[in-house]
Amino acid sequence: METATEASPAEPDISHVNPADAETWFGHPRQLARLFTTEMWERFGYYGMRALLTLYLAKHFLFSDSTTTGLYGGFTALVYLTPLIGGLIADRYLGSKKSVKFGAILMSLGYFILCFGGQPAKPFATIEGTRYEIVVDQAAGGDQQYVIDNGRRLAVKGHEDGTVTLTSPEGAVARTIAKGGFVPDGERSIFFTMLMLVGLSCLTVGNGFFKPNISTMVGALYAKGDKRRDAGFTIFYMGINLGSLFSQLLCPLLATVVGWWAGFGLAAIGMLVSYSLIQFDGGKLAGYGEPPAGQAKDRSLLIYAGALIAVPVALFLFVNLMDSKPPEAGSGLLGYLLGLPIMGKILFGSFIGAVPGILIWAWKDGSRVEFQMMLAAMVMIVFNVVFWTLFEQAGSSLTLFADRNTDLSIFGLFSISAGQTQFFNAFFIVTLAPLFSILWNGMAKRGIEPSTPVKFGIALIGVGVGFLALVYGTKFAGPDFRVSVWWLALLYLIHSAAELCISPVGLSMITKLSLARVVGLMMGLWFLSIACAQYVAGLVAQVASVETVGGQVTNLQVSLNTYAGVFWTIGIAAAVLGAVLLLISPLIKKWMNGVN
Repeated sequence: METATEASPAEPDISHVNPADAETWFGHPRQLARLFTTEMWERFGYYGMRALLTLYLAKHFLFSDSTTTGLYGGFTALVYLTPLIGGLIADRYLGSKKSVKFGAILMSLGYFILCFGGQPAKPFATIEGTRYEIVVDQAAGGDQQYVIDNGRRLAVKGHEDGTVTLTSPEGAVARTIAKGGFVPDGERSIFFTMLMLVGLSCLTVGNGFFKPNISTMVGALYAKGDKRRDAGFTIFYMGINLGSLFSQLLCPLLATVVGWWAGFGLAAIGMLVSYSLIQFDGGKLAGYGEPPAGQAKDRSLLIYAGALIAVPVALFLFVNLMDSKPPEAGSGLLGYLLGLPIMGKILFGSFIGAVPGILIWAWKDGSRVEFQMMLAAMVMIVFNVVFWTLFEQAGSSLTLFADRNTDLSIFGLFSISAGQTQFFNAFFIVTLAPLFSILWNGMAKRGIEPSTPVKFGIALIGVGVGFLALVYGTKFAGPDFRVSVWWLALLYLIHSAAELCISPVGLSMITKLSLARVVGLMMGLWFLSIACAQYVAGLVAQVASVETVGGQVTNLQVSLNTYAGVFWTIGIAAAVLGAVLLLISPLIKKWMNGVN
């Protein structure tokens, strides 16, 4: 251990701090254990809720696939966007600790609000201008939909050409409806729909206060130059995976066995535990995450009031997202952007303007080397958007695929729910992360560790191969048009390995390549790129939309073919883009000027 002065052999060594004088946790500051547990329970709530959200929107509220996946994408986009504001407020006014506690309260409130969904929406269909009642028969494991026409139950079946047939109990086709003539919907309570959106709005605003600042508190545990910092963050981030690992099993289980409210209620309890660990810390976190010194007056109440005002702003964005119509075909890129909802305009406008704007500034204000490093960072940020757009199909189109076209039986012993399939990703991350750490360290010692652009390229190819593997699995679908759950598990295995190639190095890459005077701006752009990816992920999932009646698809064969077609397209696109990135990686590495 390095010391400030060298003690003589005749004197006791008092040049360093005796480890017995300070409590440690696996060699780290004792406070890390509390922050680790706080993050674990917060992620327990978030990922438990996320495992339910898409299915909740599609099955309880009976939203169409397009509305469901669009709303899910908008929500996750705001989850990544609001921390930019929450981190800034904490740094300048509130302090990390107060921000975390306030965010935890808002998120707990959001989860509890989601518990109140009211009665399930009642399905109906408008057939050539006339409204008919819909009944969904789930007896004997079936999900057959029936139109009630003058007391008769006519079975509904959709076809690939968009037509719909209504079949009598005797098996005869009673009616064939042309494409566009059968419009399914649900009669849902406006009050409970708005209440659900208020819950999501509370979650997005609360997350903005919580997410960036719990990490800031971890960083404050270590003095500048403390070599334990990276290892401490590694331990801390394990809390994310442990929390998500268990919640993605338990919350969907409760939702299935007890009701949606129970799944969301468990998420709320997890969030309250997270809040309690910070609020009732027994003074163990005193001095960490305090408000910046030198403030003339306490602005806490003003900030809290502003945050509550931000909740209806988020609500407005969600309503606008649901009310928006898709841009007209042939309108071009500009027409497409102008036709987007307000949230899309904000995200794409900011990103499309920021990337060339920052590069132009770097070219004018920086040296040739600095400009090249910034250019390398921008290229990888753009490819980062592509990766997360496809990876984040997990919570939307892949969850719906699990619900509709996957045999969820585990070795014939028991079955899991569609929401629980997201458990695979967390399990594989926890399992593979130590192995990847050993792999990268071993390759680094031999001087053969892949460069950052190569890792990004491998990640893109990996996410594409995962989708292609699932498409291959659809060839083995049974007569019920469902594939084995193990094909979905294989996809998550490949995607988890791909995630470990890109996620741990992204933030580090930004801090190393950015000009020091704009590193904060570049960090903001990095998170903006992920927010854009989340939003685009919702748009991609909308392409995989299939017709549903009463929350169930009208033809499982059509839905299987639709998902297989979309997954094949994005799988090939990801693999090709990954290969392109590998081809240009030597050039990008040259632009990085020795940074790896």
